[in-house]
Amino acid sequence: MEGLGKDNGYVPRLRVTYDEEVVPELMEVFSYENRLQVPRLEKVTVNMGIGEGTTNPKAVKAAASDLAIITGQRPVIIKAKRSVAGFRLRAGMTVGCKVTIRGDRMYEFLDRLLSIALPRVRDFRGLPRKSFDGHGNYSMGIEEQLIFPEVDYDKIDKIRGMDITVVTSAETDDEGEALLETLGFPFKAK
Repeated sequence: MEGLGKDNGYVPRLRVTYDEEVVPELMEVFSYENRLQVPRLEKVTVNMGIGEGTTNPKAVKAAASDLAIITGQRPVIIKAKRSVAGFRLRAGMTVGCKVTIRGDRMYEFLDRLLSIALPRVRDFRGLPRKSFDGHGNYSMGIEEQLIFPEVDYDKIDKIRGMDITVVTSAETDDEGEALLETLGFPFKAK
């Protein structure tokens, strides 16, 4: 990830795809008059809940290091805001970690997710189309961090899942779905 940056002229492959293929196609499909009307990716958030984080501080460090390796950014540790007696949880206990990725790192992460990680999922049949939130943002869950090749199988202590949310500037789910589909998201057939 050291090569990312504007000073060396590197442009992520997915950003080039967006500029050269996605923008013209969406302008034609939705009859936009201006390139700036075309929906774009704003950020990607990756969240990993750590249920045993309340009793095992090493689990928090392991999950945070896995998330840092996967995203290329140091995660923020999430603490519980209020106490929940049913979960034996008190306010201030560690419950997870998250990363918000923007810019070139976001495009690199999505490119690795789409071209390397998702094809490694066992019995993968495509992403569900119903996971949009009504404003063009898409959320998906991944059951294990091992689908990312950066994670060393021998160094993990437990298989953990994560939630990935792709935030777009689209105003409707149709626009958001068209944006992600033309970027290469493998949705299930309609």
